[in-house]
Order: sequence, then structure tokens, then C-alpha cells
Amino acid sequence: MAEKSSKQAPRVATGDRAILPEGASTIPVYVMGKKYEVPESLTIMKAMEFVGFKFIRGAGCRGGICGACPTVYRKAGDYKIYFGLACQTVVEPDMFLAQIPFYPANRAKFDMETIEPTAEAIHALYPELFRCVACNSCTKACPMDVDVLGYISAMKQGNIAKAAEISFDCIQCGLCASRCMGELPQYHIGQLARRVYARYIQPKADHLRKRVEEINSGKYDKMLEDLVAMSKEELEKHYTEREREPDLASPGEWKPQDTQYL
Repeated sequence: MAEKSSKQAPRVATGDRAILPEGASTIPVYVMGKKYEVPESLTIMKAMEFVGFKFIRGAGCRGGICGACPTVYRKAGDYKIYFGLACQTVVEPDMFLAQIPFYPANRAKFDMETIEPTAEAIHALYPELFRCVACNSCTKACPMDVDVLGYISAMKQGNIAKAAEISFDCIQCGLCASRCMGELPQYHIGQLARRVYARYIQPKADHLRKRVEEINSGKYDKMLEDLVAMSKEELEKHYTEREREPDLASPGEWKPQDTQYL
């Protein structure tokens, strides 16, 4: 392990491949059991790429949203298992890393057009809900700090709206299911709750209904046809000369002069 300087370490330049400037500090990490020296300021994903790993899968948005890079790791001398997203978690000395880009969990088959918007319908699709022992390991594993046990408990109680709200920030990474004593696919259950709530229970917005009717009536067909027929140069000119909303306009107050497509 390189000794850390008392001076501030140089920043590591990152792009498709991290470039280690002279004098930058490195730390040891273990990827799939093998030791590597990596710059101390990189995320797990960038550190793995720095030592030569190429992501065929297990990488997506790189912004902490898609849930494609869940990672499990331990720290030397610490009994606890830690969880994080490889694109967001910064490496620490003596990390022992293992990625779980996909975790196998049962997913019920259903038809959103015919499913009944009731808790009983979800219970029938996922009877394992009632194997939950409230150990809270699922919540501890969540890299997005979602109250997984909270939405599972809400769903057991038949509250679809509450389950949908609590699980809203779920990114479907599957780490909750990997730690579940009851072997529940929590993230699939939360997703179904959100879909049922949005499709059948949530009050419909009038402005959205109106816009769908306008689209179906063909109101925007001519405009889209005109845009498709434009050359690249014409599109660029049309875009740069468009009427823009002022940066300091109050929400909901500004309208463009041409309102035919509102």
C-alpha cells in the first residue's frame, strides 16, 4: 500500500479509463478475491475499469438510477456485509468486492389489463409476502435507503397506495431479495404495487386525459410530419430560434405566443 502524503492528493482524471497522475495515492482492494492497487478517489466501477475489467453487463446509467451495478463488499476485520452501487460507492482500503448485476427472484405473471386492483390479487400472486419475519435485512441492504420492510408491511396490510409511495425510489437492483430470510422478491412486489396503483387507483389528471385525447385525434400529426421532413440544418435553425420560457418565469404563468399546440 502506498503511503499517504500529508499534502492533498492530486485529483484523478477519469473518462473511459482513469489516468493516475504522478504522486496520487493508491489503496488495496480485492475484486473477486484478487488484490489490486487503485486510486483512492475512484468509485468501485471506475476502480475496476482502472485495473482492466471491462463491463459487458452490470453497468448502465452510471448515475445511481438504473440499479444495474449492485455490489456487496466486506471490510478487513469487520464482520458486517455492506451494500452499494458500484457507480456511486467510493473505494476504501481493503475492500473485498463482489458484484451482483442480477439476482434471481421469482416474478409473477399477470396481465395489467385484467388484474383486479385489490390487495387480494397481489397477495394471490405473491403469497410469499406472508413469510416475511420483519428482520429488516432488506432495508439494510437497500443502496437507495428505501424502507423496504415498510412497503412490504403496507402490502401485507392491504394498503397498495402506501406500498407504492414507500417503494417509489426502488431501482430494482435486487439486493433486498438477496438478503431476505423469507425469500421474498421485494422489488417485484413493490413494482407491481406501483403499477396497479398508477393504472387503477391513483386519480387521473384531467390535463393528461385531455392531452391523450388530442394525440389520438391527430392534433400533432401535421407538426410531426413537418419536423420529419426538415433537413438537419432546418431542424437546428428551428431549434435555436424557438421561443423559450424565461429562466425566471414563475411556474405555470408563462405561455408562448404560439399556443396552437398547447
